[in-house]
Amino acid sequence: MTDETVPAASHDAGPASLPTSQPVLLRGLRYEIIATVALMLLFGAVGYLVSQAPGAIGGVLGAFLAGLLSCVTIGSILFANRRFIQNPNFVVIFFAIVAGGWLLKLIVFILAMVLLRGQDWLDPKILFFGLVSGIVVSLVIDSLVVVKARLTYSSEPIV
Repeated sequence: MTDETVPAASHDAGPASLPTSQPVLLRGLRYEIIATVALMLLFGAVGYLVSQAPGAIGGVLGAFLAGLLSCVTIGSILFANRRFIQNPNFVVIFFAIVAGGWLLKLIVFILAMVLLRGQDWLDPKILFFGLVSGIVVSLVIDSLVVVKARLTYSSEPIV
């Protein structure tokens, strides 16, 4: 006996809705980009006041690198949610994309530090402070966006 009033679950039932975290992540990405541009301007000016052109380059590059690396994680989550939400292996694909993003961030950071080490046109101290400040600002933004988000504790299962 089957109940004809309840349709059978199907993966072909139409477009699945995106997770409720998607708008929160988009807001976080927007704030990250705005903060990165502001930090680039701030550390470019401070770097210039401290050690002219090498300081300005170091400040801008440090803030840019921190912002870029921060946006990779949010971007990878947004990409995985939008592109693979209907795939039956979504969870595996999602975590593979996010872990790949983390690996990419590690490789880019190590490459940047190796290539920028000992450059005369760059003030490494200003680069360091720009990088650390960008990371701290990114953590603050991520925390504030998550704390202020109004997400439900449960949602409908992905069918």
